[in-house]
Amino acid sequence: MWFCKLNGALKGASKTGTKTILARRPITSLVPGEPNEPKILTDVPGPVSKALFEKLNSINQSGSVQLFANYDKSIGNYLIDVDNNVFLDAFTQISSVPIGYNHPDLLTVFQDDHKLRALINRPATGVFPGHDWPEKLRSILLNVSPGLPQVMTMMCGSCSNENAYKALFFSYRNRQRGENVDFTELESSSCMINRPPGAPQLSLLSFHGAFHGRTMATLATTHSKPIHKLDVPSFNWPIAHFPRYKYPLEDNTRENHAEDDKCLEEVEDLIVQYGKNENPVAGIVVEPIQSEGGDNEESPRFFQGIQQIAKRHGVGLLIDEVQTGVGATGKMWCHEHFNLESPPDIVTFSKKMLTGGFFHSLDMRPKQPYRIFNTWLGDPGKLYLLEAVLNVIKQQNLLDQVLRTGSKLKLGIATIEKEHPDLLNSTRGRGTFLAVNAADTELRDKIVAKLKLKGVIVGSCGDHSIRLRPSLTFQEHHADILLDKLQQTINEVK
Repeated sequence: MWFCKLNGALKGASKTGTKTILARRPITSLVPGEPNEPKILTDVPGPVSKALFEKLNSINQSGSVQLFANYDKSIGNYLIDVDNNVFLDAFTQISSVPIGYNHPDLLTVFQDDHKLRALINRPATGVFPGHDWPEKLRSILLNVSPGLPQVMTMMCGSCSNENAYKALFFSYRNRQRGENVDFTELESSSCMINRPPGAPQLSLLSFHGAFHGRTMATLATTHSKPIHKLDVPSFNWPIAHFPRYKYPLEDNTRENHAEDDKCLEEVEDLIVQYGKNENPVAGIVVEPIQSEGGDNEESPRFFQGIQQIAKRHGVGLLIDEVQTGVGATGKMWCHEHFNLESPPDIVTFSKKMLTGGFFHSLDMRPKQPYRIFNTWLGDPGKLYLLEAVLNVIKQQNLLDQVLRTGSKLKLGIATIEKEHPDLLNSTRGRGTFLAVNAADTELRDKIVAKLKLKGVIVGSCGDHSIRLRPSLTFQEHHADILLDKLQQTINEVK
């Protein structure tokens, strides 16, 4: 269906009464074989999903499961469930599917025997890497590094951040020691009983609304929802306020600059305060756009200020690009929008990168082996998939596609917001990494649920935000469908 009630705001539209009809045109998808539109045949979840849920829930706590997917049938931007319902997926496994389901270029990767063996014979790469491991890291990962010369591979976003935090602490302590890099006997013995000086009193500064993971240290820097943190012991680490902007941005420049200044002042005050309290800050940990916490975006000006504060106080700067990385904002890395005077000290990644890890400066490189280590340290098989993904991004100019589709989506959502300001507000984001607020949590949840019943999957975050996380192959005709379904949904809930 090719229409959307946007009062002529979308290019190429012609009005018929109160309905704007988009000109019909052939659909040419970047992923061949996609359906043309969503198709819902049953309740959601359907009977097969419900039966499978009962089986799964008898084995583990499965309350987060929404439906069961058929990944053999799913293709491109369409997720097909076990009840044969066809969904336009604008959430993509929590922002982790880079170029759509079952992309033909990925389906052929392991037809190469060498790559298949790399998948089967998964090595402990920190001890027994394959002969081509150095070249893989250089040609695949460092090829997309945001200006940082070193890379460490990991499995997921949480362990990427967790180990990057250790690098921040190691680097800070190395600077304190100066030329003497040997550990004292007291340091070696005291760390074994979790006491200083071997286990020093240090902290990391994070932000209200942040999400960095669910392991122990990352959970200490996560402040998005209580359910993640309840009953888990944590650290006395500083938490600063992340700016909350007024929208539209172009109409509130003065107020938003004042918000930046207030938050930057708090960051610097906390670093000074924790230093005086003998719990010095070793690093600042920040997302370019706070994702789980409500898609809170920030200005280049704010991030330039954060970097200046970090350098002024001799603390590391870690930018968490687990969710924002790999093109979703129209650049490979979201922080590249900020025109920083130099790369951050560490950039963590996962999700659309298909493997976890972090890029880092030479200063963040441990001086001894085994300090950042686990059995697998990533997966060579995932790098082959990532290599194919990066080739598709380049060949199909997907970063430009993201900007085109994102512009259409953002304009369309903003237009619906203007028509219904009592229901929606604060349309925001970069590229297709977009969000809009509902008036309250109940309305947000109702909109997300109704969209799913219409065959469109979107996400939620924060207290009342609706977020979009489509793949990089999400095109203008997909945007038309999403906007049409959103308009229908808003008309039903108003």
